[in-house]
Amino acid sequence: MNKISGNEQHPLFRQVCEYMTARIDRGEWRVHDKLPSVRLLAEELRIHRLTVFKAYQRLKEDGKVYVKDKSGYYVSPAAAPNGCGEEETALGYRMCNRLSDIQRMPVKYQFSQALIDPNLLPNLYLSDYVKEVFDRYPKVMGTYSGVEGDNELREFLSGHFRVSRLLQAEPEELLITSGAQQAINLIASIMLMPMDCVLVERPTYGVALDIFRQRGARLLTVDITPGGYDLEEIEKLMEQYRPRLFYINPTQHNPTGYTVPVWQRKRLVELAERYRCLIVEDDPFRDMYFAAEPPPPIFSYDTEGWVVYLGSFSKYVAPGLRICAVICRFPLMDKLIAAKFMADNGTPLLNQKIFLHYFTSPRLQGHLAKLRIALQVHKEIAERELAGTGCRWTAPQGGLNLWVNLPEHIPPETLFRKSMERSIAFVPGEICDPLGEMKSWIRLSYSFTPEDVLREGMGKLAELMRNL
Repeated sequence: MNKISGNEQHPLFRQVCEYMTARIDRGEWRVHDKLPSVRLLAEELRIHRLTVFKAYQRLKEDGKVYVKDKSGYYVSPAAAPNGCGEEETALGYRMCNRLSDIQRMPVKYQFSQALIDPNLLPNLYLSDYVKEVFDRYPKVMGTYSGVEGDNELREFLSGHFRVSRLLQAEPEELLITSGAQQAINLIASIMLMPMDCVLVERPTYGVALDIFRQRGARLLTVDITPGGYDLEEIEKLMEQYRPRLFYINPTQHNPTGYTVPVWQRKRLVELAERYRCLIVEDDPFRDMYFAAEPPPPIFSYDTEGWVVYLGSFSKYVAPGLRICAVICRFPLMDKLIAAKFMADNGTPLLNQKIFLHYFTSPRLQGHLAKLRIALQVHKEIAERELAGTGCRWTAPQGGLNLWVNLPEHIPPETLFRKSMERSIAFVPGEICDPLGEMKSWIRLSYSFTPEDVLREGMGKLAELMRNL
């Protein structure tokens, strides 16, 4: 059964606790700082005073705040963040990201990164294009790109998306960002205020969850399954909570690999229009399919501007260039451009020019077909090695990951610890779960290691599973 942040299973006062704890972790409130009164915080969050009072009482019980008689609530020394994996800055800001910590570990068998093995990319061919770009644009290193992105690249991508993905978007409706993660962060910065509701899939991309939590958002969850979503549940959530946005990855979904059917895509647009909920469609794995090409993006069915499309190429074209195209209508585009200006004043022009000439080359387009075959081979290697372990998964028809359900006799924490001892890294399922409860699941990325290393590492992981 789905769980909804803010109902009896995850009551609103707990959301207030999480919101306040996050602000303490970020250093906005330091040890012994006085906290807002119950009345002021209730007014800020637009909720009842009793809810805030209950949150303060829980934080007090947990030792995170203390009370001074007739003075109010203060941050307890026990609430000071520690062990996050990041050093505290001069301003006291501290950010925890467990996924980042795992991916930075120096391991031999890296199954935590949803990236493609660099050996599968035509790197020498790319280097030739780097030289060509400098010949064509000798002043490229001394020139800023426009904030919205290189005009030549946006003109090309407008046509490319129109033909390949049935997306009707003029060049001025495209914004180039430094990867999809920056795009998600920009959208959150202009759309979300503290305690705003955000609808998310369960499971989903863990970094997006961190971004929304950083904005103080309340997360509403809807399960994604091999057949898509429960649309009645989505409509109930939209009607009751009026979420500001729905972050969605409907094609070769991360981490499950599922693809949402066409009829649901059309219906989602109708719901977005009815309840004025912006759909943020993250689409980084579209071209990584093994059999039939996936259905057109949700954006292709939108006529009223309630869908933002993130077309990222960082996963499989040239990860080091960090190119993502954001497509949306005005006036939202104006707000995104302003946010992009404040973030970095534009994605590096050199990266955009290299990507443009590399991506449009006939050789790269031919290479994509070979890359799909190679990734399917990687997936099948991983599945063969895991056979007989008692694990269950739905074989993906594309993407870079296996979403694996562990058998009951395998303790997830023990498996993770012993795997790291054997230099094997994967993503624990609770990182992908907005509720942090999917501990019996793990995400295994089969795309980042060469075939021989993949076979060896998955074999060691399977052996470990059998011996637990």
